[in-house]
Amino acid sequence: MELFIRVINGQAFEHPIVKDNFQQAFPDIDIENLPENFARFTRYSQPLIGPYEVYQGVTYERDETGGFCDVHHVRNMTDQEKLEKQNNIKAEWQQINGFPSWVLDEETCTMQPPVAYPVDGNIYKWDEPTTSWLLITSS
Repeated sequence: MELFIRVINGQAFEHPIVKDNFQQAFPDIDIENLPENFARFTRYSQPLIGPYEVYQGVTYERDETGGFCDVHHVRNMTDQEKLEKQNNIKAEWQQINGFPSWVLDEETCTMQPPVAYPVDGNIYKWDEPTTSWLLITSS
């Protein structure tokens, strides 16, 4: 998809415009020879955010071609934010599921059972009294 953006005082202005809309709105502009108040725009998808990262938004900035592109801003959580998130995950887990044998995997910030879910194509449910997975059978 081809995109264009208006440029005012060297900065991207408003939002990118798709080619068809751009040509309808500005029929006299040659897209192969854009005036300085317009530029090509490259759209980049929002990055996947890790469990301890915070997405802070997107800005439009000049790229190496002289056009503009999305620049996504992500920051790492502070130690305090990480601890708060971990505590919230544990509290929500206990409130919803109540499986005390499960523990927080700090790397992924997810609750994990003491025994991995079987990977054999069958369906299982967790049994807390035996701390094991029980096969669900059809009757």
